[in-house]
This record gives sequence, C-alpha cells and structure tokens, in this order.
Amino acid sequence: MKAYQPLVGEIARTMRPGTILDLPSGHGWLRAQIAIPDVAIDGIDLYEGRPAGYRNFLQRDLEDGVPDDLGSYDMIVSCEGIEHIANPGLFLKSARKHLRPGGMIVVTTPNTWHPAARLKYLSRGFFPGFPSLAGKIQPGTHMHIMPWSWPQLYLHLKLAGFSDIQLHPCVEDERTHFFEKLIALPMKSYCRRNERKARSNEERDYWRTASEPGSLYARRLVVSARNPD
Repeated sequence: MKAYQPLVGEIARTMRPGTILDLPSGHGWLRAQIAIPDVAIDGIDLYEGRPAGYRNFLQRDLEDGVPDDLGSYDMIVSCEGIEHIANPGLFLKSARKHLRPGGMIVVTTPNTWHPAARLKYLSRGFFPGFPSLAGKIQPGTHMHIMPWSWPQLYLHLKLAGFSDIQLHPCVEDERTHFFEKLIALPMKSYCRRNERKARSNEERDYWRTASEPGSLYARRLVVSARNPD
C-alpha cells in the first residue's frame, strides 16, 4: 500500500461524497480504501480496464482533459496522474467543470521539494523519476514529464479556479532521515520569513504550509481544493 492511499481514503470518508470520479483509476484501490458502501465511483484510465465495483469506466487519455460528456461529481480523485500530463492547466480546468458547487478535488503526486530529490537535481539537473526523455518521447505512454512541488500545485489549482487549497501531510517518519531535515532548514527559514511578512491571510497560510514537513520533506504531496461556484 502506498503511503498516500489511506490518507486519500480518510479525506473521502470525512467528506462522505455520493459520487466520485477516479482518474486515473488504475486497479481501483480507491473503492476498498474509502470503505463507503453506497458511494458511486466512475473511473478513467488509459492503461487499465474497468476496476471491480466501479459504476462506469472510460479508457481515455487525460492529456485532452476530462471528457465533456461526463456528469457532475461530489469529489474527483487524481492520484499519481498529474505528473504524466503535459497540459495540467487544461486537465484541472476541465476537472473543475465536472465538480458540483462545493465539490472537492484531491491530487497526489511526487514531491520534488523532497531533500533527496533536490540533491539529485543539484548533481544531475533532473529530479528522481523525471529523467531526460530525449529519444524516448512517445505520446500516450506512461512518462513522468511534469515535476511538482507545493508552490506549483497551489498555483495551478488557483489558476484553474479552485479555492480552499490545503496540503494534507503525507510524511513517512520512518523514511525521513536527520540529514533531510537539516537540508530543509534553509528553505524552512525562508518560508517562515515570508510568512511573517505576509500582507494577507491567504499569503500567510500559503507560506506557513510551505514551511511544514508535508511540503519540505514528504515524498508525496496530497492536496485538496474546492470548486467555489
């Protein structure tokens, strides 16, 4: 089980949605993880088939956004998908169109602010899991092409029209080494300074979140946001 999966399940159980769109749905782990028997889950995936227990399923490439012919949902879950999409703005805007007013989107993705990721970028110029794809670019394949951090994900969700953007810490204490916390100290100090200088509650909350362990050295980002319409 991936560390983000029980956290996503907990978020869903707290919200208690009646309908969920899971994209990419993979093998359908979300159905068992949320443990809400009466929820209707629809799935979209390019590589896998229809998961057991899912109401509807489409095999589509999310590079073109969420299909227009789908209905509205209380919740959209996109785990480990947005890093494969070259046009995340289109994806997020199209996802918001399928959320009911007050509906929630949950996005998980590798965190490139993680100290080991930043060290590898410093030495090689590439984040782990995001290698050079020269000579390997094949549209429609399972490529990691878009690295993410809390600031980038916040920015794209905001540009797509979402509100109430929150980071849910996914820190695996047994995998967090002391040297990683040391490496994160200068960035933590920088974020705290900006938090003190913030001129609005939104800016203050943004920098406070950026200085937290879930942003600085968690290996996965788990971020939720609301459709304000």
